[in-house]
Amino acid sequence: MTDEPPLRRRAAHGRAGDEPYPAPASMPESTASPEPAPAGPVPLLAPRDGVPRPVTTVDELSDLVSRFAAGDGPVAIDAERASGYRYSQRAYLVQLRRAGAGTALIDPVPLDDLHTLDEAIGSAEWVLHAASQDLPCLAEIGLRPRRLFDTELAARLAGYERVGLAALTEQLLGYSLEKHHSAADWSTRPLPESWLTYAALDVEMLTDLRDVLAAELNRQGKDGWAAEEFAALVLWGARPPRQRPDPWRRTSGIHRVRGARAQARVRSLWYARDAIAARRDSAPGRVLPDAAIIAAAETDPQDERTLLTLPGFGGRSVRRLARTWLDALATARQLSDDALPVTPVVEGPPPPHRWAERDPVAAARLARCRAVVTRLAAEHTLPPENLISPDSVRRLAWTPPEEITEKVVAEILRGFGAREWQLGLIAAGLAEALASTD
Repeated sequence: MTDEPPLRRRAAHGRAGDEPYPAPASMPESTASPEPAPAGPVPLLAPRDGVPRPVTTVDELSDLVSRFAAGDGPVAIDAERASGYRYSQRAYLVQLRRAGAGTALIDPVPLDDLHTLDEAIGSAEWVLHAASQDLPCLAEIGLRPRRLFDTELAARLAGYERVGLAALTEQLLGYSLEKHHSAADWSTRPLPESWLTYAALDVEMLTDLRDVLAAELNRQGKDGWAAEEFAALVLWGARPPRQRPDPWRRTSGIHRVRGARAQARVRSLWYARDAIAARRDSAPGRVLPDAAIIAAAETDPQDERTLLTLPGFGGRSVRRLARTWLDALATARQLSDDALPVTPVVEGPPPPHRWAERDPVAAARLARCRAVVTRLAAEHTLPPENLISPDSVRRLAWTPPEEITEKVVAEILRGFGAREWQLGLIAAGLAEALASTD
């Protein structure tokens, strides 16, 4: 184990079947000895094999499957959604790269699913960046990794402060990636050429990045930690998505809405909007902004003229649905008292800012536990939230076990989902903090 910061390294390019990039001359092999200040990173403007056309037919997919089955080593994979534009979180483009197979882009919209591709690459390690963002939409089209390497999570465990794909590619490989299409509407058809270039570049150096990070984790003695984290991600991605209860309660600004009747107006407007958004396959916020729902819930307008003066109701498409919004408000107005929303029973401890008032002893326990987490995270050069889930620490501090031992604390944290490497680092310190009376 070392407390040294991660090294800044250049990738050893050139897996079998790949033409290597020329190494940026200014990038040092490491920061172990003083180096002249490096020049700027080399812009990565086009994939080394050119930009492939998106696969859209069963025959094209069959050819791609054969090519990737014959490839070698890990498979870099990414997906593009249309968040903020579409109701669903489906994948509108899938990007892959593998040594010996090159880069491929797949348009999954005209294809039933990609189970044949899944079978072809299922035994390989998949390399993703921020895997939790893409695993659900990949699973929806039949792609589920058996093994993976998450470059963002790996960078966090290695102690890097900037863990975005572009930042890591620049810092570790010496190449700069443009990210100006990251928030684009990927449901657009046909996709512009510049977007396809951007998408292909997202997987162009992902495996190179994986190699550098894997070497760094090994150098720091954290490769076992990463293996446990990646295995947990695979299991998480294999589970069906959890449906949130009362999703309308996540409306931005709802904390300003006072009273059960006003909350009923939020609920009614939210579900009216959701039905329209689902029917149109449009992001709910593009149908009616959250701010408009809150404004209407607070004022309860009863005619179109009053409704359309409220913030968020000025757009033409929103005005056309004025009767829908007024009907939703009328529905909430007519509810009996026993049909109004009730404050949900919140499992677990209260928000930490209320602990000192409700239970000063528990607040002191939490402060001691947090101090342990902060100290150990700094010692091992990783973010505190990756050392242990903050929610796990709160639950443990709010309701500590009657018998406070390292073994008991470890068992409780294991039940909250903590991995073994985390327990080995944190359980003893948390047990001591819980037992302390200082």
